[in-house]
Amino acid sequence: MNEDRFERGMNALREVDPYVADNIQETLKDLFPAMAKVTIEFVYGDVMSRDGLDLRTRELLNVAMLGAMGTVPEQLEMHIKGALNTGSTQAQILEVILQIAVYAGFPAAFNALGSARKVFELHSE
Repeated sequence: MNEDRFERGMNALREVDPYVADNIQETLKDLFPAMAKVTIEFVYGDVMSRDGLDLRTRELLNVAMLGAMGTVPEQLEMHIKGALNTGSTQAQILEVILQIAVYAGFPAAFNALGSARKVFELHSE
């Protein structure tokens, strides 16, 4: 690949959530700018951009993992939006949430449904 890690990461992050991509550095510049750099380069440039799984699949996996954690509603909402932005449907996201109920429990799934409802209301399919 000719792109550097940062550029590759920004391109992937823009696909997931253009707002976050455009604002992550500004949001963290006074507190911890290295966190923005690590997120862009490592998470999105190295991991999310890897061959083997497309970005849509990776976003559905993020929804499943964050939903199963049940403790990170803001990040879950961002990745539900990212799943929609990368081509998943609301129905597919709801199926992922059903899997959360089976493997992480109904409380985690109901929390994830609350996050999905918020995102779906703001993001028309």
